[in-house]
Amino acid sequence: MSSQPNGAWLTQDAYDRLVKELAELEGPRRTEIAERIAAARDEGDLKENGGYHAAREEQGMNEARITDLKRLLKDAVVGEAPKDDGVVEPGMVVTITMAGKERTFLLGNREIAEGTDLEVFSSDSPLGSAIHGSKVGDSVDYTAPNGKSLPIEITAATPYVP
Repeated sequence: MSSQPNGAWLTQDAYDRLVKELAELEGPRRTEIAERIAAARDEGDLKENGGYHAAREEQGMNEARITDLKRLLKDAVVGEAPKDDGVVEPGMVVTITMAGKERTFLLGNREIAEGTDLEVFSSDSPLGSAIHGSKVGDSVDYTAPNGKSLPIEITAATPYVP
């Protein structure tokens, strides 16, 4: 898995959880919101109907999440955790030293680490791109968003275990 696939890498558990969430949002949740909008609309004047406006806002957020999930799941690469070979790739918990400070994070998609305190960086992010493919013990140059070049040392890379 050293070459980056086009879609986001997800564990089977994360994929299954997201498929279930999508089904809930497209089915029962969408229906429940539509019923609340209809009930609020029946109350009359929509300009001052807080329930109507709240339900419409919730509907927008629900539809946005459905769109995000469909996009993510359409191109997702579902697989087992990468090999424990010290190579930095999606699905690895990586520890780096940058500017004298140690930092540990998951390289991958935020959906994988849902419910944890683990910070997540996409392999498409500037930091993720800089370290992707490197190995424990490597030093790489990272250009920070402010344009400053910083050396990064990879001190650990282990497969993420939920």
